[in-house]
Amino acid sequence: MWRVLLCFALVVMGCLAGVPPCAAGDAPAWMHALVSAPLPAHDEKTDAVLLYSERIVTVQSADKFKITVREAYKILRPGGREYGTVTVSYNSHSKITGLRGWCIPAQGKDYEVKDKEAVEISLPKVDGSELVSDVKDKLLRIPAADVGNIVGYEYEKELQPFVLQDVWRFQEANPVREAHYTLQLPAGWEYKATWMNYPEVKPAQSGNQSQWIVSDIKGIKHEDSMPPWQGVAGQMIVSFFPSGGSAQNQGFQNWKQMGIWYQGLTSGRRDASPELKQKAASLTASASTPAAKMKALGEFAQRDIRYVAIELGIGGWQPHPAAEVFAHHYGDCKDKATLMGAMLHEIGIDSYYVVINSERGSVTPETPAHMGGFDHVIVAIKLPDGVSEGSLVATAAHPKLGKILFFDPTDELTPFGQLSGALQANYGLLVTPDGGELIALPELPPAMNGIQRTAKLNLSATGTLSGEVQETRVGDRAWSQRWALRTVTKDTDRIKPIETLLSHSLATFQITKASVGNLQLTDQPFLYNYSVVAQNYAKPAGNLLLVRPRFVGNKSSDLLETKEPRKYPVEFDGPSRDSDSFEITLPAGYEVDDLPPPVNADYSFASYHSKTEVNGNTLKYTRTFEVKELSVPLSKVEDLKKLYRIIASDERNTAVLKPAAH
Repeated sequence: MWRVLLCFALVVMGCLAGVPPCAAGDAPAWMHALVSAPLPAHDEKTDAVLLYSERIVTVQSADKFKITVREAYKILRPGGREYGTVTVSYNSHSKITGLRGWCIPAQGKDYEVKDKEAVEISLPKVDGSELVSDVKDKLLRIPAADVGNIVGYEYEKELQPFVLQDVWRFQEANPVREAHYTLQLPAGWEYKATWMNYPEVKPAQSGNQSQWIVSDIKGIKHEDSMPPWQGVAGQMIVSFFPSGGSAQNQGFQNWKQMGIWYQGLTSGRRDASPELKQKAASLTASASTPAAKMKALGEFAQRDIRYVAIELGIGGWQPHPAAEVFAHHYGDCKDKATLMGAMLHEIGIDSYYVVINSERGSVTPETPAHMGGFDHVIVAIKLPDGVSEGSLVATAAHPKLGKILFFDPTDELTPFGQLSGALQANYGLLVTPDGGELIALPELPPAMNGIQRTAKLNLSATGTLSGEVQETRVGDRAWSQRWALRTVTKDTDRIKPIETLLSHSLATFQITKASVGNLQLTDQPFLYNYSVVAQNYAKPAGNLLLVRPRFVGNKSSDLLETKEPRKYPVEFDGPSRDSDSFEITLPAGYEVDDLPPPVNADYSFASYHSKTEVNGNTLKYTRTFEVKELSVPLSKVEDLKKLYRIIASDERNTAVLKPAAH
């Protein structure tokens, strides 16, 4: 994927390189007012600061918005030159009516570039993206985007909204000196503004015009394993309401209204064609239980319907009819959910759309109802009475619907009845005939996602360790390996993940035999079996041998070993439970002189336990690492750092062997 994007970037740079030199032209007064403006607080690593931003939204009718955007950056470091390239998106329901850019150099005359010098491009098609989309970009390069200079731009758009909403995203990676948002409504209209991740600011009112101003906004610096951008960045979500409430595409007062709107988009889309009815019947003909029937339909939707997204206009939200999805054998997430719902209906089982974000934390109970919070669609299946299949674990009790099972037809590598870690403990919009409802998805037991690794090894007197290792992976741990090997055809390439794993734990090693099990059987654990030889594994110290009981696998992390204090919570991918059991047969003539101490570290979010013991001539090391809570708040980050240090120390510990007494 990165190669595609790199090529795309080079093409764009080539296109921009052909743009004719711009003429000198005075920058507007709003930009010149920034020349002597103080900079917002920043550190020495900041590439640029946003001196001023303004978003003016003029609602002309329920079918027409006019939006004007102005922004100006001061470039502080060479990395800030990227802000000299302006990118504005548009589609069949929006058009750019004006686009200009300027540069105010630290010395010399201003530069100006106009709309006619912009380049129009379509986004590259990469794996997992839309095959067909009407979204395009206009790119404008502002000259002299050099350190010390101010670059700015202004554009105007007209759009036909699908819903009467707008989102003001005023916080970004760079510090912001001042940001403005102006809303102009027709007479008699009302609005509802909700602030997220930022203290509410009251607007200045003048007739039907409202204006908000925020100042000195801190930039968001990336931290590994931080919450998603939507979960931390300051933003204001605005819904508009026409006088009399007559417009069909209104803003949403609540999730129920959004669900009603989405129900309208999907009405009739799950009607089955005769061919689809016949396929549902044939898929379930040999299944003897409702659970088996649902599983057969689910696996068909996952594996036989290729993921292809064709999103034109409202097609980004509205699914294609189930009959079309089945006839073409392709569709995106909402199309697959539609097909799955249609097939379930044919066997007498009700199901519902769940609109969700693929990044946990993007939508929370505090999030107001709006379109921009979601990027994915899955299915909630109303389980028939008496269904108690043990493999159906991604379930929740609903006060009206009873027991419902969550299923992602797009995720072909997660077994029916389970959910990937990103969707667990997430919030989604459940759409029923009564409207919408924001609900919490279940969190699966940690034991359903993990690696169980066992090894039987022999240590020679010269320090060479050799033996066999078996890994059993379930949940997302299995998913990641199947995904990595999905296009691999050579046996030698299938063991590369094993080589990577061993390289993080062993200085030298040789894999003498390896095999992969259950690669295609996603409802079974994924297996690795391999034999390995590691020379110089045990280190001599006089007549002693130092042996590390922890053979392979790293659970420690330097995530929090940073100079700057952590600013955001730590997010785990999902609940997990990993375990290791290594047995090392000692060389003849040696016995254990000293063992590492046992480790027992328990926190609310995770636990780690390890033990090294001797049984006859065998050294045995066992450990478990369990993630129980998916988010570690700042108040507990120091505890997590402490836990990782405890694990790192345990992973380095050695047992001491001495010559046996005669």
